[in-house]
Amino acid sequence: MTFALKPPPRRETLGSNALAQIKELLLTGRVMPGEQLSLRSTAEALGVSVMPVREAVYQLVADQALEVAPNRSVRVPTLNAQQFREITEIRLQVEGYAVEQATQHVTPDLLSELRRLSNALADEMGPPGKDMANVVQLNKKLHFAIYEAAGMPMLVKIIESLWLRIGPILNYDLHIGSERTENKIAVVHHEKMIDALEAGDASSARDALQSDIRSAFEHICQKRFS
Repeated sequence: MTFALKPPPRRETLGSNALAQIKELLLTGRVMPGEQLSLRSTAEALGVSVMPVREAVYQLVADQALEVAPNRSVRVPTLNAQQFREITEIRLQVEGYAVEQATQHVTPDLLSELRRLSNALADEMGPPGKDMANVVQLNKKLHFAIYEAAGMPMLVKIIESLWLRIGPILNYDLHIGSERTENKIAVVHHEKMIDALEAGDASSARDALQSDIRSAFEHICQKRFS
């Protein structure tokens, strides 16, 4: 497993920085289901001792975003089809509600940022084999920009907890490239959602978001659970 992590700014504690960066690995699917997370390698990448990394990892274990294997190693959980379906059903409701609430707080700056992210996402999508790391990152930024616009921090935390559980598998098709990325299916749903947000149409914005979630769910189920 190889990934780049940044040393912590002074204003942050070592533990909170380690937690934030490991969360980002999970949220953006940069670690795969079943993959082991080395405390020592992660600590070296962060430029800190193992202790703050261990504290962050075991907080994520308590949140069920990571798990301890029988050999005591720490790994990314592997969801089964039933778990994946359950979390997806919850996401449809919770994230759909967040988008409805965000519709009430749309600003020109938010719309401009969402259009920028959507255009960048479309530009980055390409044929299978291309490095899709930027696609995954842009997709996450776009979604959370909308959820945060709802002005409900506790709701965003709930959504984050769901993405921590599902991120490694949620971004499966984005990482490897697929017909969904080639045809830019997510971009189509995103554009419909942004148009609805601009029009103040909460129902259509929710429908577009839920179509995006369902599309990814159906694709991943076909590829991983069929």
